[in-house]
Amino acid sequence: MTRVVTVFGGSGFLGKQVVRLLARSNWRVRVAVRHLASAYDLKPMGDVGQIQVVRCDVRRDADIEAALKGADACVNLVGILFETLAVKFDSVHRQAATRMAEACAARGIKDFVQISALGADSRAASKYASSKGWAEEGVRKAVPTAVIVRPGIIFGPGDGFFTMLAGQLKLLPLWPAFGGAVNRFQPVYVGDVAAAVAKTLGHAGSYGKVYELGGPEVFAFKDLISYVGQEIMQPRPQVWAPFFVARMIGLAGDVQAGIHGLVSAVPAPLLTTDQVLLLQIDNVVAKGALGLKDLGIAATAVESIVPTYLWRFRKNGQFAVAT
Repeated sequence: MTRVVTVFGGSGFLGKQVVRLLARSNWRVRVAVRHLASAYDLKPMGDVGQIQVVRCDVRRDADIEAALKGADACVNLVGILFETLAVKFDSVHRQAATRMAEACAARGIKDFVQISALGADSRAASKYASSKGWAEEGVRKAVPTAVIVRPGIIFGPGDGFFTMLAGQLKLLPLWPAFGGAVNRFQPVYVGDVAAAVAKTLGHAGSYGKVYELGGPEVFAFKDLISYVGQEIMQPRPQVWAPFFVARMIGLAGDVQAGIHGLVSAVPAPLLTTDQVLLLQIDNVVAKGALGLKDLGIAATAVESIVPTYLWRFRKNGQFAVAT
C-alpha cells in the first residue's frame, strides 16, 4: 500500500522540488499550506489524486492534527527569513516544529524530516539560528528517529539569494562590503536538497541522523558578489564598510519587515538586524558532518546552474556577449 506523507510548507521554493521527488518515489503527498492557491500547481507533478492540498496554519494545533490524519510520515519545510509584527521566528520555527513532532509521536509516526539550516544552534546570537536550533531540540525530544537536514544557502531558479544579489547589483553603483565581505558560504542546489529529503524519508538507516548540506565549493561573500556581477555583465566596485552601517540599514529593514507583514504591497526588506548577525559568521558544512556524499548525491556546482537564470538581468538578454 502506498504510504502517505504530510509535507508542511510544500508550496515554497524548496517545497515544490521536495513534493515532486516524493511523488516520484511513490509517496502519496498531502501538502499542508497556509494559502491553498499557492500550491495548486503541485497537483500535476503526480498521478491523478496522488498529491492533495490542504489548508493549514502551523500556529494552530487543530490544523496540524487535521493535516496529519492518516499520515505515515511528515516533512517540515516551514520557515521564515525575517520576522514581522505578527509572525515571529519562535512561533513558526520552534513552536510549530515541536507541535508537529508531538502530534506525530502521538500517532506513532517515526518517519519525520525536519528542514533546519546550517548554523542552527539554540545558543546562537541570531534569533533565526537560535529558533532553528530550538526547533531541532523539540523535534528530537518528541521523535528520536527524526532526521535533521541542515542546508546552506539554497540556489536554483527563483531563489532568494543569487537572484536578490543580481537585482541589487543592477540598482547600486557600488557594493558595500560589510566587514570586507569575507564571511564564507557553501551554496547548495535546491534539487540536491530535495533529493536528500527523498532519500532519507522512510529509511531506517537515516533515523536520528543530522545531515549538513553544502555544495562542492566554499566562497567568500565578496567572491560571490564579483561572480554575480560578471554573470549579469554589470560588475560593481566593492567598498569596505563597517558592520555599524549594516546595522543601521538593518534597523530600517526591521521597520519595513513589520509593514510588509501588514501590507503585502510593501516589498520584503533587503536586510534586517538579525541578518546582519548572520553576515558576521561563516555558513559552511562542519568538518566531519554527514552530507550529500553520504547519501550518494553528487553536489551540483554553482557555475552549472546559476548562469541559466541570471542571464535575464543582462542589459541585452540571454545572448549578450561580454566585451
